[in-house]
Amino acid sequence: MPDTAHAPSRPLPAGRTRTRTGGWPAVLAVTAGVFSIVTTEILPVGLLTPIGASFRISDGTAGLMMTLPGLVAAVAAPAVTVATRRADRRTMLCALLLLLALADLLNAAAPAYGAVLAARVALGLVIGAFWSIGSGLAPRLVPPDRQARANTVIFTAVPLGSVLGVPAGVLLGSLAGWRAAFAAMGVLTLLVLAALLVCLPPLAPPATTTGLGVLRGLLAGRATRTGLAVTFLIVLAHFGGYTYVTPFLADVTHAGAGLISGLLLAYGAAGLLGNLLAGQRAARALRPVFTAAAALLAGATLLLPLLGTSAPGATVLLLLWGVAYGAVPVCSLNWFLAAAPHTPEAAGVLFTSSFQATIGIAALAGGAVVDRTTPTTVLLLAGATALLAAVTALLTAPATASTATTSPATTSPATTSR
Repeated sequence: MPDTAHAPSRPLPAGRTRTRTGGWPAVLAVTAGVFSIVTTEILPVGLLTPIGASFRISDGTAGLMMTLPGLVAAVAAPAVTVATRRADRRTMLCALLLLLALADLLNAAAPAYGAVLAARVALGLVIGAFWSIGSGLAPRLVPPDRQARANTVIFTAVPLGSVLGVPAGVLLGSLAGWRAAFAAMGVLTLLVLAALLVCLPPLAPPATTTGLGVLRGLLAGRATRTGLAVTFLIVLAHFGGYTYVTPFLADVTHAGAGLISGLLLAYGAAGLLGNLLAGQRAARALRPVFTAAAALLAGATLLLPLLGTSAPGATVLLLLWGVAYGAVPVCSLNWFLAAAPHTPEAAGVLFTSSFQATIGIAALAGGAVVDRTTPTTVLLLAGATALLAAVTALLTAPATASTATTSPATTSPATTSR
């Protein structure tokens, strides 16, 4: 592995990488990669109605664009990570972004809905592998005293996808058609790939590779299993409702495309705030932060059908929803990292798989409900599920996530998903 200009006097542990130019350019390149992935993943939330109209399909069928990537990513996270456990991580990340660019361009040119779904399957492969590998990279790119900040920078890209990516995509879709939004994402992803090639150093596999035995060992732990349960409930609640928030805003709030774009922008900005507020706090006091986030999400989704019939009411509740969900992934990832202090990449695999599987299930379940009832019913069910998540977090979450001190990768990573 290459040395840096600031090489320490003693060798780094196996699996750690030094760079000649410093770690922050690489951190920013990985951040841009996360932004591209997240924006591509959740872009259909803002474009669900026009895409459905193009192919003459229902909102529930269009929701498969969220279901498929989640389910594929849940399988890809362990499968690809284990299969490539001895591959250079830089090579893997670059290959995954190339696949993402091709998926975006296929989505833009899709002649039928089946081609769109094929592109979303490819996206699922990218999500599962990129998140599993990338979520533990910060300790290998910057010095120990800057790892928490680097984690925060990398995972702040997730709410930025909501703040910048989705509203920009919705605006572009309203001006030039939804295909233009995916074409733009394809071009952006190619630019990010170039940045990774330039900035990211060679990254040998970690000292403790992520094999099936490691994953089985983690699943045997009580902390891991309870973390999976809480993550399932809160992500089910969020994505079960959020996937169909655009039809709700159009049908119940009577919002036009411009207002919906603005509301999604406000939601994303609130998510960024929630991520920043929870980043350090979740590492010190996981139980109260996670419980409060789940309870606030429950309140926002339960009240939206009652108070979201007007633009002001919808705006306030979407802001609260954004703040609440912005804290969720950082709490979930801290939980898994605390449960697996010696194997942060394996913790990333479980985090990614649980999150993405639930996203797929939530979108599928929400689609089945919305096709048979209304978006309002979906939101009420989401709120009830979030309440259950809050109770579960209160009863089972560790009081603090900072108990794992043996691995620098466990120092308060901050994230959100979408």
